[in-house]
Amino acid sequence: MEKFFWADAIADDIIKRKKKKEYACASGIGVSGTLHIGNFRDAITTDLVVRALQDKGKKVRFVYSWDDFDRFRKVPANVPKEFEEYIGMPVSDVPSPFVGENYAQYFEKDFEKSLKKVGIKPEFISQSEMNKNCKYANLIKKAIDNNDKIKRILNKYRKDPLGKDWYPVGVYCDACKKDSTKILNVEGYKIEYGCVCGHKETFDYRKKGLAKLKWRVDWPARWKYEKIDFEPGGADIGAAGGSYITGKEIAKGIFDYVAPLAVYYEMINFKGEGGRFSSSKGNALTVSDVLEIYEPEILRYLFVGTRPNKGFQISFDADVIKIYDEYDMLEEKYFDKTATEQERRIYELSQVGKVKARKEKLGFRHLVTFVQTGKISELNAESQKRAEKVKNWLNEYAPEDFKFEVQNKIMVKLDKKQKQALIALKESLAVKDFTEDELFNEFYNICQAVGIKNKEFFDGAYGMIINKPRGPRLAALILAIGKDKVVELLGKI
Repeated sequence: MEKFFWADAIADDIIKRKKKKEYACASGIGVSGTLHIGNFRDAITTDLVVRALQDKGKKVRFVYSWDDFDRFRKVPANVPKEFEEYIGMPVSDVPSPFVGENYAQYFEKDFEKSLKKVGIKPEFISQSEMNKNCKYANLIKKAIDNNDKIKRILNKYRKDPLGKDWYPVGVYCDACKKDSTKILNVEGYKIEYGCVCGHKETFDYRKKGLAKLKWRVDWPARWKYEKIDFEPGGADIGAAGGSYITGKEIAKGIFDYVAPLAVYYEMINFKGEGGRFSSSKGNALTVSDVLEIYEPEILRYLFVGTRPNKGFQISFDADVIKIYDEYDMLEEKYFDKTATEQERRIYELSQVGKVKARKEKLGFRHLVTFVQTGKISELNAESQKRAEKVKNWLNEYAPEDFKFEVQNKIMVKLDKKQKQALIALKESLAVKDFTEDELFNEFYNICQAVGIKNKEFFDGAYGMIINKPRGPRLAALILAIGKDKVVELLGKI
């Protein structure tokens, strides 16, 4: 166990760096297409640091930037090929391929709803709106005035130096809306450009939002504008020559701002892939997809319990049961006050909001049986909610060993001793109400009395009840189905 939880340690470092009345943490992503679960790691990493700061009594602003003024670079697999005509335009100006206001907002709104479900509620900022409303005009001016200095910083990490006609800003054509432009002259706040479409003009970028700082300059400029204290990024961003390294130098040397504290996260892999991973979503697994299988708290738990710089797998195979069991055990320890300080912190940060009273519900493993025996209506509300996740898992990802159907007639051949043992089981069930442990022990009493091997007994019982050689724990299965129905079936021997 680490002495401190990683997000709390980062929060302490942020506070030590600078005393402020309000801290600012940031996250964000470009909207090139469907936003996947990998993008979620960026958001929840920031969210956990925000919560850690708040738990230390600090006021925090959490901003999430939609980089929707970026150019539309390529058409994803789930978007019609005809959308190639929009390549080069800001994604906010590309029409929606489905429903909604535009291309960017279609994907943004879905992700925003998903974040809300897991308790992440930042202040969303559209960079398209910011740039079109000329909010960064003074920062653009600062960058252009220091063009040579910026080039020297960037060239330290480049094999091919930037050309003489390079500027830290790009321009979208006011006629065709694309970035197929060349800056011809810059004077003060005015930029003259020409476009391959034939359009040519001079505009004041304080009044007309056609200019956009290039990424490696844009990012540190936004740190300055929003006064950011913390922002995570993928491992590549923090590598030698990556955009954080150059951004740090540009922030200090050009914008007179100390770069925010950063943490770099590794990518996420998937285990037990199936169904939708190769669907029309463009091979992207979304937060909504994962929430069909995992409860919001358990999705958070997967990320909370793993340091950002460590990769991990999100499982959709039988490990789903294990993960639910681990979380339920953690919850039990938390409320029984047997959890370590580290475990308590992981549980608290896994919650969608503040910790609430414990809600009783069946484990995922037990529900796998209940769902397939038609007993869901007998469960409490919390167990029924979890049962929906179990249904989705059984329909989409569960290995065949976990699927079964209760039989109405005998579908297997039984030898003499198997018949004797199962008749004895029927008689026991008919006269006594068993607990799960008591019934489990009764199986072995029957095996000893009849003189049958344990395996042969279980093979016969599973074959009779679900027409499979194995299945869920037999005692739990029988109790879930209901002893009367099992007695009725065994009576057909």
